[in-house]
Amino acid sequence: MATVPRHLVDGERVGYHTGVEPKDAATLIIIDRAKDEPNVLLGRRHARHVFLPGKFVFPGGRVDASDRAMRAALPLHPDVERKLLVNTKFQSVNDVQALALAAIRETFEETGIVIGSRAAVKGSVPSGPWSKFLQTGFYPDPSLLQFIARAITPPGFAKRFDARFFCVDSGAIVHRLENIVHPDAELVELTWLPITEASKLDLPVITGFVLEELQSFLRAGQGSDLPVPFYNTRSGDFTRELID
Repeated sequence: MATVPRHLVDGERVGYHTGVEPKDAATLIIIDRAKDEPNVLLGRRHARHVFLPGKFVFPGGRVDASDRAMRAALPLHPDVERKLLVNTKFQSVNDVQALALAAIRETFEETGIVIGSRAAVKGSVPSGPWSKFLQTGFYPDPSLLQFIARAITPPGFAKRFDARFFCVDSGAIVHRLENIVHPDAELVELTWLPITEASKLDLPVITGFVLEELQSFLRAGQGSDLPVPFYNTRSGDFTRELID
């Protein structure tokens, strides 16, 4: 276990808020390998957002109740499923699959990108946030996602998230909706950049850490057996440990 300099994270905190519990959230990093150096997709948040205004982030957001009820084209890889269950209170596979589904749904809502399959799926599907996704003719496919990092916002922040960072190859994109990103949307700009260039953007601190983890993950060959870094607060220190 390694200690991360706390001032790097606390510098983003405005005031000190007590009693804020972290919400389950998920983020998706899409990797384009068409060029010599892999490119990643980031979006710039609207300047009027209370949380991380104007910052460049990966698409993502909170887990919705419908994510636990949504049918998937194919299940999570067993190694991903197992690591997502480590150090959680989750009781079922549906709970951890909901994390991957949330990453796919939020990416669709914020960018119009569909990660999915036309595979036949049995059973009913929930109404609400997933309706527009299903209108594209695809079901979400979490089997395509790899789990590369987890981070829990330290105490004291007005909003706290227990965020899981997934990645997927751009070849998994099966459809795109137009005009999702515009000046009044949650993300006002999308950009594909090499990881080294992306690191120079105005990023949340944890996004910068995850970009470094992504580089290491890619260099190591993207194996499903690789340990997953977990950023969390232990005895007042912000730490990095590994989920094997």
